[in-house]
Amino acid sequence: MDDFTIACADDDAPRARLALLLQHFSELSDEREPGRIMYRLDEVLLLVTCATIASCDDFDDIVAWGQHHLDFLRRFSEFHFGVPCERWLRCLVNRIDPILFGRCFESWIAALWPGRHDLIAIDGKTARRTYDRRKGLKALHTLSAYATNTRLTLAQLSVPEKTNEITAIPDLLDQLAEAKQLEGALVTIDAMGCQVEIADKIVAHGADYLLALKGNQPTLESEVENYFRAAPAAELVAKTTIEKGHGRIETRTYSGSRTVDWIGSDRSYPGHPRFKTIKTLVRVHARAEYADRCSFDTRYFISSAPCDIERIAAGVRGHWGVESMHWLLDVEFKDDLSRYRAGHGAKNMAVIRRFVLGLVRANKSKGSVKTRRKSAGWNPGFLLQILQLK
Repeated sequence: MDDFTIACADDDAPRARLALLLQHFSELSDEREPGRIMYRLDEVLLLVTCATIASCDDFDDIVAWGQHHLDFLRRFSEFHFGVPCERWLRCLVNRIDPILFGRCFESWIAALWPGRHDLIAIDGKTARRTYDRRKGLKALHTLSAYATNTRLTLAQLSVPEKTNEITAIPDLLDQLAEAKQLEGALVTIDAMGCQVEIADKIVAHGADYLLALKGNQPTLESEVENYFRAAPAAELVAKTTIEKGHGRIETRTYSGSRTVDWIGSDRSYPGHPRFKTIKTLVRVHARAEYADRCSFDTRYFISSAPCDIERIAAGVRGHWGVESMHWLLDVEFKDDLSRYRAGHGAKNMAVIRRFVLGLVRANKSKGSVKTRRKSAGWNPGFLLQILQLK
């Protein structure tokens, strides 16, 4: 880190947080000849991050914003030659290693929020317009680990296609464990991740799992369903919640049971892997009342956590947070309409969008995500507030 950035870091604690991000950016490898570099890599990435917060969703907008806010950017780094043109910016973002780039943000988030995250939801999202039939490129699918309490993306991993989530989830879990953000957490995953190997990996890292049963484990799902149908009331712990909003009233009844000894019996072919760490079975019955109709849904889960119905209910309900994050990426960041296809551009911009969304939502100001982003574009002081997390 150069003397200018160090000086910024020594001014005050909030500014040191932004200097820390610049330090992580400066650790990325830059293959250009040092004597011929006009636009430093860490400066360019700071520009892209700030402009994305400020409601800029493509490279043309990012460059235009940077040109109009050079004085703001120069408060944190030199930007001796100003900002690059759109074409140059696109080329550089396409060349950056997305794994190392993601680690920059992950390390920064871990430094700002060092505490343990109680609930972590893992889910994937596809940017549908990134496919290219002519070049044989599949749409980019990004797997995210989302802290539902703090509404932050802790880590993410790009996978070639949705069917590879099963093999990618263990790698994402290893990333979380390496950053010391997994131990003690309750990890929720949809039916895609209901696999013995994934469950064992979570427990091995000192966390607990809450896995949905739907399709991927038909035998176990059927057995759990039959158990709850005939389970004695004395074996169940229940909790009911009522929520009103979006034109409906939703009543959810969570039922949990610690009676799991029957699952260990030999019910499959020899050598077939079995879940050996299940401590709790869960049933969630949901009733949604609309003005003209009612709908019903029943879901089943397995968990390695003790039968704490309050925590389990929070985990089931909290998993909706990662789906909400994906919806906001589409609506506010136009993630599903992104057509970045060359190089690593799509993966790197996916990294930036998720962490920017976390920073915007972490800010306690009033207004929607859209309003906060526009306010950051109009008012550099508010942008600084989002970056420094005052």
